[in-house]
Amino acid sequence: MSRELRGPNEKLGTVLALAGISNAGLARRVNDLGAQRGLTLRYDKTSVARWVSKGMIPQGAAPHLIAAAIGQKLGRPVPLHEIGLADADPAPEVGLAFPRDVGEAVRSATELYRLDLAGRRAGGGGIWQSLAGSFAVSAYAVPASRWLIAPADPSVERHVPRTEGQAPQSGRGASAARPAPRPPGAPGGAGTAAASGTTGTAAAATAGAPGAPGAGDDTDTGTRTGTGAAPVPGTGVRPVASVTVVEELPPDGGHARVGHSDVAKLREAAEDARRWDSKYGGGDWRSSMVPECLRVDAAPLLLGSYSDEVGRALFGATAELTRLAGWMAFDTGQQEAAQRYYIQALRLARAAADVPLGGYVLASMSLQATYRGFADEGVDLAQAALERNRGLATARTMSFFRLVEARAHAKAGDAAAAGAALKAAEGWLERSREGDADPSWLGFYSYDRFAADAAECYRDLKAPRQVRRFTEQALSRPTEEYVRSHGLRLVVSAVAELESGNLDAACAAGTRAVEVAGRISSARTTEYVRDLLHRLEPYGDEPRVAELRERARPLLTTPA
Repeated sequence: MSRELRGPNEKLGTVLALAGISNAGLARRVNDLGAQRGLTLRYDKTSVARWVSKGMIPQGAAPHLIAAAIGQKLGRPVPLHEIGLADADPAPEVGLAFPRDVGEAVRSATELYRLDLAGRRAGGGGIWQSLAGSFAVSAYAVPASRWLIAPADPSVERHVPRTEGQAPQSGRGASAARPAPRPPGAPGGAGTAAASGTTGTAAAATAGAPGAPGAGDDTDTGTRTGTGAAPVPGTGVRPVASVTVVEELPPDGGHARVGHSDVAKLREAAEDARRWDSKYGGGDWRSSMVPECLRVDAAPLLLGSYSDEVGRALFGATAELTRLAGWMAFDTGQQEAAQRYYIQALRLARAAADVPLGGYVLASMSLQATYRGFADEGVDLAQAALERNRGLATARTMSFFRLVEARAHAKAGDAAAAGAALKAAEGWLERSREGDADPSWLGFYSYDRFAADAAECYRDLKAPRQVRRFTEQALSRPTEEYVRSHGLRLVVSAVAELESGNLDAACAAGTRAVEVAGRISSARTTEYVRDLLHRLEPYGDEPRVAELRERARPLLTTPA
């Protein structure tokens, strides 16, 4: 169904000619993209002719699928206004900007928080339903390059003048009067911060630490300084207080002053959210409180007043929460939401002058790109994280970045590059020490996680013996803390057993994986199970396979 415009859509016709796409070709691409999103579309060359010659606008996700299809051919993002379809959605490009100016960066992030939460409250999938199919890996090009050029802003100090008659506030921001962010409907909630705000100090905003020197091409020396007066190594940026952002108060009065305890509350909320995500999946109701926390708690603080020191810490804590919102969206299959949250998280990490955190966001982008089938871009994003963090990040952090690079190489089928990256990742991990100043967001990464990802690398490289070796190590210590990871590892183990000709062992591991997957809300885990069942189709007549498929039926028919 389409809406009528006043005349021909010349913009769409021009861009189609520029891209060299025929009407039939565009219809086929749009239908294919829709199928990838679980949509059944039946557009043909006549449909496209109506869009161009009569200016008709297809409804639902179609305008964004059209933009994505053309963008894939051109190799760059295509905004709706460029193809004359901007009327299809009031905010099609929300969250994709990576502004140079700090004030604009705050506006870009808070607009994303506002629209996402408003859409969730409205129901029907919110803005992400209308943006379905609009993920474009090329949208990461500008954010990554701008971050590489300048990973730290010169100053983030912000002063909001009080309006006439407004009582001054000091110390903690206005959010100190509210309870710490908690899940809706949870009595007392989780993550209530102490009034003293002793956890999550501003120093945590600069999450890097000196990387232990190693051998080979990953050997680096250097030190990681704080973000107070000293320049951030490798950036040439010395945070100063001479550039002050001055804005009027937002309509709700804003905050006269943000303090360290405000930041502590956000950090504690992020810590809680990380635990919920690992244990229950990104689609669990506990995890869904993160966008609300960003809109209700973080956004007013970003719009308040703060010194450069507090501001760095505030941007760092908000960047962590924003990356978490992106990761949870990725885990639930909302790729468009994940991409936008990742871009905003990278911009906020730049304002925090936190280079390791920026690298972590790039690593998250890399994992998404690899998962979506863009392995070459995944390699680029992981290597960008590595290059900027030489001499800054801890050995454990560098190990994780190398592991993410290995995942992308393996997906691309480059066994030599994947093997080299895995060897480097293991080397960095062996050089890490218990007393290293590892960032809090890296708490999940241990040798078990390294082994699990190494197993996935060898799965993609079709080396079942290596998969079994690393999977045995990854599954040696199951934990209730990382339930989703345990489920994913079981599926990888099942695939390895199947490829080794051990159908009984494959079905046994698959049965355990289905049981774990049923306890969490994770579209990604469900997709792993679906892939396993697809691999088992040639053995569909076997009773063990039929039983596994029956056990998995409720999981595959229930939305994650």
